[in-house]
Formats: sequence, structure tokens, C-alpha cells
Amino acid sequence: MKAKILKALREVGDGYLSGAVLCEKFGVSRQAIWKNIATLKEIGYEFESVSNKGYKLIFVPDTLYGPEIESRLPEASFCKKVISFDTTDSTNLQAKKAAELGEPEGTIVVADEQTAGRGRRGRDWDSVHGTGIYMSILLRPQTDPDKVSCLTLLAALAVSDVLREDCGVQVQIKWPNDIVIGGKKLCGILTEMSSEEGYINRVVVGIGINANMESFPEELQSKATSVFLETGQKIDRAGLTAAVAERFGGYYLTYMKNRSFREFLEPYNDRLVNRDKEVKIYYGMIESAKPEEIETGIARGIDENGALLVEVDGQVREVVSGEVSVRGVMDYV
Repeated sequence: MKAKILKALREVGDGYLSGAVLCEKFGVSRQAIWKNIATLKEIGYEFESVSNKGYKLIFVPDTLYGPEIESRLPEASFCKKVISFDTTDSTNLQAKKAAELGEPEGTIVVADEQTAGRGRRGRDWDSVHGTGIYMSILLRPQTDPDKVSCLTLLAALAVSDVLREDCGVQVQIKWPNDIVIGGKKLCGILTEMSSEEGYINRVVVGIGINANMESFPEELQSKATSVFLETGQKIDRAGLTAAVAERFGGYYLTYMKNRSFREFLEPYNDRLVNRDKEVKIYYGMIESAKPEEIETGIARGIDENGALLVEVDGQVREVVSGEVSVRGVMDYV
């Protein structure tokens, strides 16, 4: 109900909606409308109430609040339900729990802070309360497990689209799961799957975006950046979350319908930061890789299965994301 009220009030802009209109629109009592608005006020929303006119929404707090994000999603959106936390261990962990409880495909889990966020290969993902976007999308794809790696690529493409179009940040993609600009990481993606005997129980796509961070610890300043640091503008985190979910949902449905990444190849490769550049392939942990576990080659793009094509000694080989890490010869990118 809160999402419906927020959507209705947002749609009238500077106008007002009376309690009677809201009651009729949603088929509830005036008391139900009043209680929901009172709850919204308690968490920071501000409304103007005028006799014989009704309510007008005048202030929205900067928070990843479930009903707020739901109110930004189109009626026909693939993602319809948002479960939100002020602080949680990990949105991916919470999305897995939601899957076990039977929550539908397309459910989004968000948090203003993570205390146990993780990146690829179990690395920690630092979280600062109220500044980033930490979101996970629950999926139940009816496909072969080997097709799941492409979901990470779809998420990267969706995030890069929204950051370019809505924020004016000309980001690129570092295969398979990072969004970068100027050699620094702006977003990371972690896709986790539960499957058995060729059947997928569920997939969780976790997305962490450095949105409004004003600074980073000294050891990360050369490696990480945020939308705010790149543009000087604070972004609407709830709006960006909804936009990413909507874009990814559309791509996911197209991918599942066609069972092919083919139509996404060109835009993905156009944004691939390492394309036609020299890269190092690490067959093992980067921090402890032995010389025989490292190869150098030229990245040529990705194929229809999401593998990175790397030319090594004149031979092009397919590099699968679950097997290796890829870095630029001189640095992270």
C-alpha cells in the first residue's frame, strides 16, 4: 500500500490527492491511508496536507526503502517486490533466504549497509551506510547451469547503460563482473547459483554500486571511485536501483526467450575496457599466483557463451570466468 500511495502522489507532481480519491483508487478505508502516511512520516517522508485538497509529497529521504523503490517500477516490471534492510549481513545471503521461503522470481533485496558483503572469490566488499547501492535480484531461470555466467554479463551491461544514460558517467566493463571508469572500480557484481543434476534451484545476482561515497580509505583511492566523485553530484539511490532492476529485468527476459547472448555481444564488446589490449590471465589467486599460473595475451572480446577470447602466442582461447582472473599488464584494468 505504501508503494501505491507514493506512486500515486508522485504521478500528480505538484498537485494534491485527497484521502477520498486514494481510498477509492485502492479500495481501502481513510484510516488505512492515514496509517500508511503516518508510517512514512516516521521514516522521514514529508507531506503537505491541505483541507479540501488532500496530500502532496514534498520530501523523500535518501534511503533504499522497499516501497520507495517499488513505487519507481513500472506496473509491468519484471521486478515487483522489494525486501529492504537498513543494515544486513549481505543482500545475496538475504536473497537466498528469500528463495528458500518461496519468494517469486524478480524479488529484489536491498540494504543501506552490508556488514558481510562479499565480492568474487570471497573477497570482502566494503560498505558505508547510506552511500552505496547494495542490491540482489532473485532469479529462477529455466535453463542449463552453463548459461548462468551470461547473467553476470547482462547485469554489467544493464548497470553500465543506466550509469551512462541517467548519471552521465561514461563507464566501461571489465570482464566479467566489474564496472570501471578511469581505471577505477565503480561497481562489482557477484552471481551465485544453487543447482543439482543439471537443474537450477535459484540464482542470485548481487550488485554493489559506489554511488554517493565522498572518499575512500587511502589503500583504495587508486582503485575505487564513486558516481559522486566522478560527477560532483549526489544521485537518487532509490531511483537508480529501480532503473537498474528494470533494465536488467528486460535483458533477462529477452535472454531467456532467445536462449542466446548474441544480440548483446556488440554493446558489451563496445564497452569492454580490455578489448584489443594486453592482459594477464591468472590461473589461481592473484595474490599468490606462481609464474607458471600466469599467461599474457591480447583480449579480443567475448563470445556468445560469455567467455573472454584471449589471443596467446597466436592462438585464440576461451577464458571462462569461473576459472581465472584477468588483469591489465600494468594494473587492475
